[in-house]
Amino acid sequence: MNAAMAMIDPTARVEPGAVIGAGATIGPYCLVGPHAVVGEGCRLIAHVHITGHTTIGAGTVIYPFASLGTPPQSVKYRGGPTRLVVGGNCDIREGVTMNTGTEDGGGATKVGDRDFFMVGSHVGHDCQVGNDVSLANNVVLGGHVSVGDNTFLGGHVAIHQYVRIGEGVMMAGMSAARDDIIPFGFALGQTGALVGLNVVGLRRRGVTRSQLHRLREAYRSLFFVAGRIADRIDAVEREFAGDPLVDKVIAFIRAGGKRPLMRPRAGRWNDTRGDGGDADTA
Repeated sequence: MNAAMAMIDPTARVEPGAVIGAGATIGPYCLVGPHAVVGEGCRLIAHVHITGHTTIGAGTVIYPFASLGTPPQSVKYRGGPTRLVVGGNCDIREGVTMNTGTEDGGGATKVGDRDFFMVGSHVGHDCQVGNDVSLANNVVLGGHVSVGDNTFLGGHVAIHQYVRIGEGVMMAGMSAARDDIIPFGFALGQTGALVGLNVVGLRRRGVTRSQLHRLREAYRSLFFVAGRIADRIDAVEREFAGDPLVDKVIAFIRAGGKRPLMRPRAGRWNDTRGDGGDADTA
C-alpha cells in the first residue's frame, strides 16, 4: 500500500497492494481491495467498497455505500481479472454500483471524466461511458451499453444491454431504451422512442441557431420523409455533407450495433419539428 500523504481513517480497511494517491482521503469504514488504485485527491466519504481490478481517477468523490469493481452480473463471466476504470473528477453518490467487465466483452468497464452518478445508479459490465455524462437517481445500464459524451439520463431510466447512446442525448425520467439512440436525440416513453432533439443540451454546448436549424432539417429528412431508410440516410449525407453535427449522426447510424435504431413513433409524443416539444422554434 502506497499511502504517502493520504488521510486514512483508522476504521477503514485498505488491503496490502492497494495504491492510494497523494492527498486522497479514505473515510470511516471504507474497504479498499488489494488490486485497487485510488487516484490523487480522491475522497471516499465513508462506507465505500472498492474491490477487484479497479482504478479511480484523480479528484473523484465517492459517497457512502457505493460499491465499485464487483464481478459482472453475467453467467458468461469466467472469473478472470477483468477491470473497472473510472475517470477523474467524477461525482459518485450514495448506493451507486459499477461492475468490472467480462472476458468476452473486452475485459473492461470504462467510465469517463467529470461524470455524475446520482443515488442508486448502476453501470453494468463492459459498459463504455463517455465524459460529462449524468445519470439521475436509479438509472440502470445493462451490460455492453455505450453512452456518448454530454448525455443526460433522467431518473429511473433503464437501458437494455448492447444499446448505443450517441453523444448529447437526453432521456426523460421513467423511460426505457432497447434501441440505439442517435446523437443529440431526445427520447421518452416506457419503451422509449425519439420525440425530437435535445435542444436544451445543444444550446448549453453553444450550438448556434443556424447549426440547430440544419440539424432539425436533417432529423426531419431522416425520419419524416417517405422512402427506404437507407435511401434517406444517403440523401441526408449528401445534402448536409461537412456539417459536423449531422456527420456525427450519420456516422453513428452507419456504424451500426446489435440493437435496432430508435425512431420516432406516431402518436401523442410525435414531434416533426425535431425539437422535442421545445416551444422556441428558432
